[in-house]
Amino acid sequence: MIQHVFETDSKLTSGDPFMSATTTSGNDHATAQDTELGGSVAAAPQTPAFSPLYQQIKVLILQSLQAGEWKPSAAIPSEIELAARFRVSQGTVRKAIDELASENLLVRRQGKGTFVATHAERQIQYRFLKLIPDNGDPSGEGPAQRHIIDCKRTRASVEVARALAIRTGDAVLQVRRVLSFTGTPTILEDLWLPAAPFKGLTAERLRDYNGPMYALFETEFDVRMVRAEEKIRAVLPDPEQCELLKTNPQTPLLSVERIAYTYNDAPMEMRRGLYLTNKHYYRNALN
Repeated sequence: MIQHVFETDSKLTSGDPFMSATTTSGNDHATAQDTELGGSVAAAPQTPAFSPLYQQIKVLILQSLQAGEWKPSAAIPSEIELAARFRVSQGTVRKAIDELASENLLVRRQGKGTFVATHAERQIQYRFLKLIPDNGDPSGEGPAQRHIIDCKRTRASVEVARALAIRTGDAVLQVRRVLSFTGTPTILEDLWLPAAPFKGLTAERLRDYNGPMYALFETEFDVRMVRAEEKIRAVLPDPEQCELLKTNPQTPLLSVERIAYTYNDAPMEMRRGLYLTNKHYYRNALN
């Protein structure tokens, strides 16, 4: 069912995605004498929250993305079509799309239209891979060589359950892999995923897929990672980690703990990576 938002000069409340305009009349302003009850003055009503119209359109577009109306890499309707659908101006739609594009959820292509961002695209891949070679050119060393060590079903620990917003003991999938660049083991990763959305994920499936892991998640499991939060600290490796990364116990590693979220800030992955930085550095652009 097509839903509409009507433009108005009044501000709109943010109680739900389709907010109605609020107006004020002379009867809305009661005098102290009118509100005086038993010698005391009645409390004034709370001031409603307001949301700009383009933000409401952004919410509607996000709902369509979450519902899978437009798949990753697919074109979304034009600004004119969306303006007609939601009964707002084209400028309002453009502002909503601009914000979604700045959040890397949509991609504008000159002369072609606007598309749903996908992790299969090269520029999107590097959005979540922050380890850069010392020469500053991540494309120079080519894609990482992946070695899937394990993918097993287990139970969520207290830490994993808290990160994924599930219950302790719920089923999760744990993946361990090593990423190498130009033949040198560089990153050791452990991932925990809620089992239900990733039913059917196996080590063989991970090995057979040639693209980035997040692209696999979005194309085969309909789970798209849209943002992540990371904690970074320096650590020393244990003997098993030394063996997998072919390093020694005195070599400091960069520990990167990530929680990745899909739409509506639903956590879908907890990831712990150990990074060797003797030939790489961790780069983060701050806006």
